[in-house]
Amino acid sequence: MKRLFDLLASFFGLLVLSPIIIPVCFLVWIQDWHSPFYVAKRVGKNENLFKMVKLRSMIVNADKTGVDSTGNNDNRITAVGRFIRKCKLDEISQLWNVLIGDMSLVGPRPNVKRETDLYSSEEKKLLTVKPGITDFSSIVFSDEGDILEGKEDPDLAYNQLIRPWKSRLGLFYIQHQSFLLDIQLIFITILAIVSRRRALRSLNKVLESRQADSVLIDVAKRDYELVPSVPPGMNAVIMER
Repeated sequence: MKRLFDLLASFFGLLVLSPIIIPVCFLVWIQDWHSPFYVAKRVGKNENLFKMVKLRSMIVNADKTGVDSTGNNDNRITAVGRFIRKCKLDEISQLWNVLIGDMSLVGPRPNVKRETDLYSSEEKKLLTVKPGITDFSSIVFSDEGDILEGKEDPDLAYNQLIRPWKSRLGLFYIQHQSFLLDIQLIFITILAIVSRRRALRSLNKVLESRQADSVLIDVAKRDYELVPSVPPGMNAVIMER
């Protein structure tokens, strides 16, 4: 049922959203006369690499800087790219990856190999399912750019502040995955576009109904500033990246 739903939703999603995707593609292309798409290698199910398609929000060859995490003040982001990121339009093109079977609508967010190589044995469980466009962490950390803004080392900050809880939320999803949960997360993701605060409240109700750990629920509320934490399966905070 999950694959059938992914197939139908991604096909009709691309069809319905094409009036938005096409004009944005033109704006990206006309600013520097390069492809409006950024094809990035990501680690998928069973640690297989696949090519994830995103609307390009950065300058050409931005990935060659070796920096994987991006704060809102990153000077690699283009003027059109800031609009794309703000409206999360770079995620829409990933419906193509869902359509061809590399990804699912809901699942742990895919990561670059440099990051998955750092995973603990516990975090490796995240690679036993198809990655998704959205999940718990996509909603909780939809402000990732704000979290990393101004950080001297965005990659290290990501590993200290976001990764520990992103991994825990991904593992929680795998433990409780169901078609009903997928539908709930899709609707909460749409709600987040209108009101992030209401989306976080709804998400926490879902976590509470499935008896998530109280600490995880507390962090998912995002009522206070994140502090360096230990990733699941490890015994110390990441000190270098």
